Amino acid sequence: MLKLFKYLKPYTLQLIALIILVVAQVYLTLLLPDYTAKIINSGIIPGDNSLILHTGLLMLGISLIGGICAIGVGFLASRIATGFSRDLRTAVFSRVESFSLTEFNKFSTASLITRTTNDIQQIQLVVIMVLRLFLMAPITGVWAIIKAYNNAPSMTWIMGLAVLVLVLMIIVLFAVGLPKFKLLQKMVDRLNLVTRENLTGLRVIRAFNNEKLEQKRFDNANEDLTSLNLFVNRLMVILQPVMMMILNITAVAIVWVGAHEIGSGTLQIGNMLAFMQYAMQVIFAFLMFSVIFILVPRASVSGQRVAEVIETKPEICDPEKPIKSKPGRGLVEFKNVTFCYPGADTSVLENVSFSAQPGQTTAIVGSTGAGKSTLIDLIPRFYDANSGEVLVDGVNVKDMHLEDLYSKVGYVPQKAVLFSGTIKSNIKYGADDATSAEVKKASQTSQAEDFIKNLNQKYNDPIAQGGTNVSGGQKQRLSIARAIIKRPEIYIFDDSFSALDFKTDSLLRAALKKETKNKTVIIVAQRISTIMNADKIVVLDDGKIVAQGKHQDLLKSNLIYREIASSQLTEEELKGRTNAERTPA
Repeated sequence: MLKLFKYLKPYTLQLIALIILVVAQVYLTLLLPDYTAKIINSGIIPGDNSLILHTGLLMLGISLIGGICAIGVGFLASRIATGFSRDLRTAVFSRVESFSLTEFNKFSTASLITRTTNDIQQIQLVVIMVLRLFLMAPITGVWAIIKAYNNAPSMTWIMGLAVLVLVLMIIVLFAVGLPKFKLLQKMVDRLNLVTRENLTGLRVIRAFNNEKLEQKRFDNANEDLTSLNLFVNRLMVILQPVMMMILNITAVAIVWVGAHEIGSGTLQIGNMLAFMQYAMQVIFAFLMFSVIFILVPRASVSGQRVAEVIETKPEICDPEKPIKSKPGRGLVEFKNVTFCYPGADTSVLENVSFSAQPGQTTAIVGSTGAGKSTLIDLIPRFYDANSGEVLVDGVNVKDMHLEDLYSKVGYVPQKAVLFSGTIKSNIKYGADDATSAEVKKASQTSQAEDFIKNLNQKYNDPIAQGGTNVSGGQKQRLSIARAIIKRPEIYIFDDSFSALDFKTDSLLRAALKKETKNKTVIIVAQRISTIMNADKIVVLDDGKIVAQGKHQDLLKSNLIYREIASSQLTEEELKGRTNAERTPA
């Protein structure tokens, strides 16, 4: 957690002001018992209340100023803590945004959400408590001990014994609580994971009639978290009655010993009462310490988890000396590329070499698990090749500024992703400054105009989170429109036509051919009909390129391609005698 304190630097002046207010508040609070002792020890002359009035008004004034200081401490502590947590959330979110897919595989989505919300909330709570209590406790404790000693040196041992018992109790609670707090955050992660899986997979759960199974999974995670929370809370509940017992025993001991000393004439009543008040201040100071020590273990675990995210260096980042590629081309080349997922034993891709030329459509086909999606993920650097080179316009993508690389690529993922907002905002996500005419043209090219014109609010129709209020085919067409409006040099379609019917697929490919003229188009597809008229077809099998060429040539020369094509097309279609619906891509 100490690593996160650098985010407190912007609040240095506020921290200094807070410390000054804390010292002032403690000083004023510890003045009051002395005035009480003064009144009692001076004695009261019958009919003369001047000492009481004068000293009483002075004590009221001191209490008022002390109250104002306390309000100032609370105000500054809240501002510093909330600003600190805001900066931490920003730092975590910024770091997560820079993560490659490798880092996302290291931290689960549920864990990242917990770290950004629950963990930072724990840190914020402790920072407020530390600023309000932790700073005050040692100052109060030390100062009160000195003041108590000045009033009754012979009874200081009573206060020392009470403090020793408190310290031992805090150490025991800390030793027992720390491992439990570490486990607590992991259980919060687990509960978030189960909840998220249930919410996102609700349709599948219902389709397979597994509601009871998922309810049991949730109940188990919930019960485990509840049981541990009960243990931790019981541990904290013990604290208050024990503290009050020590407080009362100390008060009784002071009165008992003080009465004997008053009787022997070695101690005045006012000094005994002042000593008792200072002793209470010392015990309350340690009580504040104990509260902090109960909260700090959990916050330290949260701090470590947040620091782990912030300090994780993304494997994929901008080079120190980036090379800028030539604009307006879009040539993509793979040269002896080999790739293996982190932690895996075997390579997904091995010695892959091919090129995708501007003005041409390059298709990638192969069986499930052949490495098609992984191959195109190397172009925008979602992953980096272990060996070999991926070049864009003659420049290795590892040597390019990430922003420059992304500006060249229009990417449509295998699973279409939409954001909450409107249809227009989702299409304009690729080009925020696009005009309404450009939005309409992009939607016409992607065949999204067909369903948009039937909506009540047309392009202003709302899109729910994750695009749950539109069909799979509609999501794909909007994702394609989002890539088209960007007007990139390289179009990447990762099986982006799978949810479309054959007619829409055919019309979309025909419109795309006009839109992407002189651009590099790379298509991953399962349907042979989608890519049979591509300029180049790359056949992958078990991570290796087994053939490259055009549809008719591959039918004759490559058994794997012919098996895939034969499973989908008739003999007439295999020979290329397509009807009007199968417009060339």
